[in-house]
Amino acid sequence: MVMKINPKDFRVKEGERVRLKKWPTLVKPVYKSKEQYQELLEEQVAELSALQRLHYASNRYAVLVIFQAMDAAGKDGAIRHVMSGVNPQGCQVFSFKHPSAAELEHDFLWRTTRDLPERGRIGIFNRSYYEEVLIVRVHPEILQGQGLPDGMIDEKTIWQDRYRSIVDMENHLYRNGTRIIKFFLHLSEEEQRKRFLDRIDEPEKNWKFSLADIEERKFWGQYMQAYEDCLSATSTKNASWYVVPADDKENARLIVSRVILDTFKALKMRYPKTDAKRRQELLSIRQRLAKQG
Repeated sequence: MVMKINPKDFRVKEGERVRLKKWPTLVKPVYKSKEQYQELLEEQVAELSALQRLHYASNRYAVLVIFQAMDAAGKDGAIRHVMSGVNPQGCQVFSFKHPSAAELEHDFLWRTTRDLPERGRIGIFNRSYYEEVLIVRVHPEILQGQGLPDGMIDEKTIWQDRYRSIVDMENHLYRNGTRIIKFFLHLSEEEQRKRFLDRIDEPEKNWKFSLADIEERKFWGQYMQAYEDCLSATSTKNASWYVVPADDKENARLIVSRVILDTFKALKMRYPKTDAKRRQELLSIRQRLAKQG
């Protein structure tokens, strides 16, 4: 089943100035029914599963997938559904919340650097080092607790300095074989309100909701500004941001899976070749096994 999704439609070009009001939170879905959505997703999950096995066997690249979004945008659901067919041995998911005391004793990239994927593996960051230029920017008082040297907290320069550190790190990772895919799930404020109501009205979703979620809604405009500046400054050719319309969860998952699939296909991976010596060894072992039968 052919799916009409062009990842370039959602990619932020390097140097592009992002205005989120011009980026839709809802687009025409690529599926015509829930049944067709399920079929499309299952096809892509199966294809991703096959590519992940090849990725693991070839052992040349690492793939890092980053999800950033406002609360209730569907990060957890996208990870759960899109990666449902991937072998857990080759994929790890990390969620980053408030830094620990030990983490605050290091630079702001340290705690996530420890969890970068190895070659042959997929690493997924549910939130990431980008929190340091998003929530910390909206709540600059957090900087005061990060133990930075006197004179290093200059709000006129600190965000640009952090953007530069992030881009430098991502370019370093790219040069060493890590491919980075960054998704911003673009949710409307009205859709977030509806999803919060669902979390209150449906008992099995109550655990997802807290009063802090409502408090953060007061800063919606500031978050959008922080995201705009972040996406504009850190979307590069080597590590692009994709702004995914997230008001339709199912459509967002199909877009995310398409982007990931296209990234894997561009790697032009192949299974390791068996040389003559190894082939002779395998034939010898086969003969022994055959005799045992």
